[in-house]
Amino acid sequence: MKLFSTNRVLVPIDFSEESFKAQELTLDFVGEPSHLHVLHVLRTLNPGDPGIMWNTMDDRTRIEHVKKVFQEKFSDPKYQGINFSVTVGDPSDRIIEYAKEQQIELIVIPSHGRTGVSRFFMGSVAEKVVRYAHCPVLVLRREDL
Repeated sequence: MKLFSTNRVLVPIDFSEESFKAQELTLDFVGEPSHLHVLHVLRTLNPGDPGIMWNTMDDRTRIEHVKKVFQEKFSDPKYQGINFSVTVGDPSDRIIEYAKEQQIELIVIPSHGRTGVSRFFMGSVAEKVVRYAHCPVLVLRREDL
């Protein structure tokens, strides 16, 4: 019996080096790219943002751009078959919703290790996911990456 399932594993990424390292470690762990789900969550745009005010940017354009950047960065054949998705909203809420919708069995999430005031104001996506996810969550600390 395995401690963690390797069939449907989710790694949320924010395009930081920590999230890419978590993705690499998880891909090595699951072995098969088709078992790995990678999710990037874009925050909702503020109506006062210049791109919105000048009608030069919308969610569809942002999502297409993120997908293009991901495909360019991970064009190596070993990444073929990864289930990559982009959504818009609150990161912790969207990660939890995606995990339920896709029947994810394990979430592997990097922690940025914020403390003090920055954690108070920014909140901890990892902490919220751990608290509300329907499946096990493995949090990788900076030292682990």
